Amino acid sequence: MIKRVVVTGGSGKAGRGVVADLKERGIEVLNVDVKPSPESSAPDSEIPFMRADLTDFGQAFEALSAGDWGPQPDAIVHFAAIPSPHHSTADQVFRTNMTSTHAVFSTAARLGIKRVVWASSETTLGLPFDRVLDYAPVDEGHVYPETSYALSKLLGEEMARQFSRWSGITIVGLRLSNVMVRGDYERFPSFWDDPHLRKWNLWSYVDESHVNQSVRLALEADITGAENFIIAAADNVMKRPSRELMAEVFPGVPVADRVSGFDTLLSIDKARAMLGYSPSFSWRELY
Repeated sequence: MIKRVVVTGGSGKAGRGVVADLKERGIEVLNVDVKPSPESSAPDSEIPFMRADLTDFGQAFEALSAGDWGPQPDAIVHFAAIPSPHHSTADQVFRTNMTSTHAVFSTAARLGIKRVVWASSETTLGLPFDRVLDYAPVDEGHVYPETSYALSKLLGEEMARQFSRWSGITIVGLRLSNVMVRGDYERFPSFWDDPHLRKWNLWSYVDESHVNQSVRLALEADITGAENFIIAAADNVMKRPSRELMAEVFPGVPVADRVSGFDTLLSIDKARAMLGYSPSFSWRELY
């Protein structure tokens, strides 16, 4: 049973939610990041923080071995990264994400930590979908990295396979869709008049509660080796059915018969089957 977890990037948008969720469930959590979150920096904070630049292997090793925090962690949740291709230059994004992910996987293997859960990305699937899709919903096999960011994530997945092969640790990659927290849903009405505004990720999203659930499940799932899972909400961001959106924006692309209503066009079937993933919240509850 997982009792102690180091979360890298625990001060980021998704990481903060993961840290809080694990803490609420009685798991000891250490946030490792380049800066503390508001929760970690509060005077009465119960969430310890360690500052580290994970592109530096020495700092990564010290932080992930938990240092003064106490005994070695049972698992690592690796969310630290430059979060999109738009946050820096292509070269900087690639070097930072690859180097930090290598440091995390390598440290886990050296320390004998048996499980790593990490944030891969929906971008590996072909975002911004400027090329013709092979099919919809796209699944884990629909791999067309179009940016240095997406390539860094895809190569991280290959790195996970090799580290798992070398060391026997389980490494679970979560191909997260566009992460939303509650205030973000105020923007959704601005998408509804033009289906091309959100075609870049097939009108998909993932709520912070879904991210938290996927991390919890990935930490405990009865799987071995290296596996990757698309993590998205069960529905789209639009007020139009998914098949109708596909017919207008991607005419001629085959759509699976099982797609109906507002179903997601990023397939979450593998996560449902292997992790027990079940994203119950929908933005439609707010409107």
